[in-house]
Amino acid sequence: MWLVFAHANAIIERHRPKSPLFLWHNKFMYVSHETIEQTMQRLLGVIAQAEIKIYDKTYLYEEFALNDLQRNLKPEALALVRDDEVWSQLVRAEDSAGEQFKIFSFHFAENLDNSGFVGWLATHLKQKTGTGVFVVCGQNSRRGGIFDYWGCPLEVAETVLSEVQNLVEKGRSVCK
Repeated sequence: MWLVFAHANAIIERHRPKSPLFLWHNKFMYVSHETIEQTMQRLLGVIAQAEIKIYDKTYLYEEFALNDLQRNLKPEALALVRDDEVWSQLVRAEDSAGEQFKIFSFHFAENLDNSGFVGWLATHLKQKTGTGVFVVCGQNSRRGGIFDYWGCPLEVAETVLSEVQNLVEKGRSVCK
């Protein structure tokens, strides 16, 4: 969890959670109770202020055994996760083998309450475009904290990215 304070802009101040901040492991996080409309307005402000990157290449997941990490780890992998049986790394697709994805990422503005963002955007994209997405999150304290890599099937990538852009524009108009 990370420190989340509201910026002094209108949208964040208007929709900042009214409940207190809680200290947990020397970090702060919001525990908030919002209406659906308040959450929507807050997260539109979050997406409008996020740094979004769209990756040119396509990506896929590569799997390998737990004991093969040193031999198979690719430093250029965007993400590396594991379960009890395999490592799975998100790497550029060099050939057409495997399911391929369009990748885009969000780095969030520092001190914004982005809680609920993944569920909100994934649900919105499913409702508007019909597709599911995958999300891999990471932490970079020097760039505002949490960041997300999002993947969607190549077949619907243009539609998904267009919908993300629509939300960014809607968020910017709400923040005015």
